[in-house]
Parts: sequence; structure tokens; C-alpha cells
Amino acid sequence: MRPFQAPNCIHGRGLSGLLVLSLMAGLLVQTACAQSSTEKPVDYVVFKNGDKLTGTLERVVGGSVIFKSDIVGEVTVPMDKVQELHSQGSFVVLKKDEKIGRTTKQPGNMTFNDGSVTVADVKGTPETVPTKNIGVIIDKATFTKEVTENPGPFQRWTGAITGGATVLEATSYGQTLTAGIALARVIPSVVYLPRRTRTTFNLLQTYGKLTQPVIPQTTPPSPASVAKTNIFHTDFAHNKYLTDRFYVLGNLAYDHNYSQGLDLQQLYGVGVGYTAILDAIQELDFTTDIHYMRQNFFQYAPPAISTPNEDLIGSTFGEAYKRTLPAKILLTQSASYIQSWNNTHAYSAIAALGLALPVYHRFSLSMNLLNNYLNNPAFGYQKNSFQFVTGVTYTLP
Repeated sequence: MRPFQAPNCIHGRGLSGLLVLSLMAGLLVQTACAQSSTEKPVDYVVFKNGDKLTGTLERVVGGSVIFKSDIVGEVTVPMDKVQELHSQGSFVVLKKDEKIGRTTKQPGNMTFNDGSVTVADVKGTPETVPTKNIGVIIDKATFTKEVTENPGPFQRWTGAITGGATVLEATSYGQTLTAGIALARVIPSVVYLPRRTRTTFNLLQTYGKLTQPVIPQTTPPSPASVAKTNIFHTDFAHNKYLTDRFYVLGNLAYDHNYSQGLDLQQLYGVGVGYTAILDAIQELDFTTDIHYMRQNFFQYAPPAISTPNEDLIGSTFGEAYKRTLPAKILLTQSASYIQSWNNTHAYSAIAALGLALPVYHRFSLSMNLLNNYLNNPAFGYQKNSFQFVTGVTYTLP
């Protein structure tokens, strides 16, 4: 009698089944490994009442932890409410009133426990800082961008461009054109780090021309009357911060005002400034300088009377305020008084008030009031020049 043998078909099916099971097991293992390798480590914070929140630590500023959770969004928690804080990211701890240098700090892994923060940098040297001494805790990317990098002169500029036009075509005809540029370059750009430098550039041009024919026309024909407006202003200033609020500055400005007989006014000065208020929604600055100013007025052929040009040494006393209102409306306000010391009669003042109302994405409707007072205008011209300017503003990325 021959021993029993399994049919070939059954034997083949068994091998095929084992092969399929092996392939499936391999795929499952690879999938699990791929998922585990792509999973982002989760940060978590444990509160003193025992609650736990997972997500991503963004920063610590002013004794508060800013933590972003996928469930509840961004939350701000006082540090005295936190029992433990663990993050998988790399952070830098800056103490209160600590001078920040480009190479004085190295990012590292951070843990918070028992009222103190410990950071171990790449060298493995741990640093423990009590909670009461913590100024700011920021991530590696922010520290690199805002502290260690040295951007070029054409980088990191923000601001807005404004334009508007009015065209009249009737018996009278003419147009009014306005254009404005307001740029700023602040380093660091975040308000919770002490500033190092701030550079500003502003330009405003208003041009208008209205032609009015003589009605009824005379014989021989009389030429039409023409009313012209041409006001130009530009300024540039660079501030170097000596402390987190006090800074020295250098500035220059150029003005042309056809409505006051001012052909060109040039100003070059140095001074000091102080940031009295600075937070996420508002800023208030006071400045003063000593400067040289050259005033060139329109000159006419005799016997017409021309105003003599002036070389002045003086000082500017100014303030500037901006605030973000509800609905992301931006309010800006500034005022300057310019006093000449070698000719006390030659003083002037400038005031501005503006609103930018968001309309669509980066576009806003802007409304601005501008008042320029010149105590020594050219002969025959008024001392005060007032403008109300509206236009469309585009905010730069």
C-alpha cells in the first residue's frame, strides 16, 4: 500500500496562500513604518489642575505661553497655570533685559517643570532659567530670521502703495492725481523682541490742474484761467536703538509746494527718539532733532517781488502714532513742529491723519487729512495748505 499524499492542487494552493499572506504582512509593516516616520512629534502642556493639551508650542512672551492646538486653536496661558511643558522643537530662552547677540545663543530642546525652564543646546550644555527671569522663548526658525540673519538693504520692507485720480471733462476740464508710498523696515520685525533698527521711507505727490474758459467769451478772445496744484513730499529716516525704547536717528526730507510758493525745501538732520508705547496693536513715538534746512522760493523777474531764499539751522519736535482698530482698520496720525534758531520767524508745522479700511484682500480704501503750515511763505501766498485725499491702497506682502 502506498502512503497517503496530498493532492497537487491542494499543495499548490497552500503555497500560494502563504505567499499572499507574506506579501500582505510585508506591506502592512512598511505602511506602519512609513506612518510612524512621517508622524510629527506632538508637543503638550500639562496644567496644574491636571488637564492636558496637545499641539504645538509657538512661543512664551511676557509670562504667558502661546500654544496652538488643532482642537481649540491658539490659546494663551499664564505660566503660573502650567505644571509641565514639553516640546519636540528647538527653542531659545532669552532672559529679561538680556542683550541679544547674533552668536550668543544656540537653540536647543526645551522642557518646563517645577517653575523653571531647561534648554539643552547642540553642545549638550543645559541651561536652567527660573520662570521669573524669563523674557521670551522663541523657536529656532524665528530666532534665525529675526536675530542671527543680517538682511540686505532691499529685504524685509513692508508698507503700502496708494493711488487716486479725479478727471473732469465739461465746460471746465482738468484732473487731480495722487500717489503715495509708505515703507518701513523694522529689525526684528516681531514686537516681542527688542528692536535693533528701523528704517522708513515716505513719498506723497498731489498734482491737479483745472482749466476754466472765460464765459461769455470776449473779443478778442481771452485766455482761459488755469488753477494748478502741485504738492510733493518725501522723507527717509534710519533709527538705531540703544535700548529697547530709546534710539538715535538720521533723517532727510524734501518738499515742494506750489500753493505756498515753495520751490524746494531740503532738510538734513540727526536726533534722538523714544518709543513710548509698543505692542501688537499700537505704537507711539516721540522724536526731536537738530538739522540744516534750505528753502528755495519761486523767483520772479523785477519789478515782481521775490521772497529771498533761506539757510536755516533748527530743530523738529514730532510724534507719530498708529493703531489697528477693530475690523483691521488702520489709524495713523503724526504731527511735527519745525523751529528755526537763526531766524525764529521761519517756523512751520505739519499734521496728518489717515484711515485705511480693508475692502478686498490686500486692497483698502484710504482717507487722509494733511495740513501744512509755513509761517514764511512766498509773497502773495497763504501760510496754510490743507488737503483731503482719498484713494485705493495696496498693502505689500
